[in-house]
Amino acid sequence: MKRITLSAVAVLTLLPNVLSADGFTLFSDAKVNGEVRPRYESVDDQSNTKDKANAFTVRATLGLEANLLGIEGLSMKVDGTTVQPIGGEHYDSGSNGLLYDKVVDPEQTRFSQAYLQYKYGKTVAKVGSQVINLDNQRFIGSVDWRQMMQSFDAAVISDSTIENLTLTGAYVWGRAAVSDAPTADTDSVILNGSYKLSPMLKVTAYDYMISSASDTIGLALTGEVPLAAAKVAYRAEYASQGDASRDTNDAHKNVKADAYYYNLDALANINGLLAGAGYEFLSGHTTGDGKTAFFAPLGTLHAFNGWADKFLGATPTGGLCDMSATLGYTAAGLGKAMVVYHDFTTDVTMGGKNDLGSEWDMLYTNAVPGIKGLNGLAKAAFYKGGDVTGYTADVSKIWLQIDYKF
Repeated sequence: MKRITLSAVAVLTLLPNVLSADGFTLFSDAKVNGEVRPRYESVDDQSNTKDKANAFTVRATLGLEANLLGIEGLSMKVDGTTVQPIGGEHYDSGSNGLLYDKVVDPEQTRFSQAYLQYKYGKTVAKVGSQVINLDNQRFIGSVDWRQMMQSFDAAVISDSTIENLTLTGAYVWGRAAVSDAPTADTDSVILNGSYKLSPMLKVTAYDYMISSASDTIGLALTGEVPLAAAKVAYRAEYASQGDASRDTNDAHKNVKADAYYYNLDALANINGLLAGAGYEFLSGHTTGDGKTAFFAPLGTLHAFNGWADKFLGATPTGGLCDMSATLGYTAAGLGKAMVVYHDFTTDVTMGGKNDLGSEWDMLYTNAVPGIKGLNGLAKAAFYKGGDVTGYTADVSKIWLQIDYKF
């Protein structure tokens, strides 16, 4: 049902011109959006004997957004996205079975979004396939870094009628991940609320009830504090993870969860110079203690714990402690550059060891002068293994990317 060609979306963009007659309007105020994003990704993973991956891929998205039936507040949005390799596949996409290191950008074409929306005042309801990004995307996100984004089949209501208060609730019945696997059934409920007391303090509370996985309940404090010539953005967060209150997946009944999470980070901007530090903690367990390792399966995980994605598939059994430091700059016309260092250890020892390695991450991004909507990016991650089994091998990744949106 989800697989389409972009030509089908192109046909939809013509409908507003032909489905309007005698005072009846199916579509009105149509807007077309699109994106073309070619990328080179190199992966050298020393944990296996596979060849180094050299992935040349392109993402192309074409979409239509329009009002419906002349009813005030009623609209629709459809996005079609295709991911195609350029010059052949020289990487393991996760489904092609090739003996290269893994780059999870398989060749595929599908509706990346297709939903109805109704807006009444400051209340918005959406039903259908859509991307959902909440807070910093640690727990719920679209994984937009991969060429095919993650989307959810969901009914979502968001309300900001009360000044400074935003409430979001969603029922999710399906999830289309970044791979080319079929949409997975789920029966999950997402609740998120935030109240902004001032620019220096916003309080966010959430409860993410992921079917037959876990319930994650948390509280986050965020804001920006002015200090002399600097502005310091901070985040302080705590979450606990317990047994799933929605146990509806027959293949994963009675899954236990008992874990916790906290995160403390701050980033100072001193006239464009960036300096920051952070500490993120995902609890682990030992055999037989009745605990579990903290994990967030629906989040944009690439943005956390190093861009080499060493901890993307699952949190180590012994948990994860990520101490990081950031240096960089940002300036109009000069773009943004960052260097991030991570030191990884376990919460509890694994085989008597706790060194999960370290990592250097580097990024430069800037708008291309003279062409609106065009941006360039260069990025790299260098993970050095520690002494814990499964985390001893080095991993290097390099990306070069151009992104054009219209």
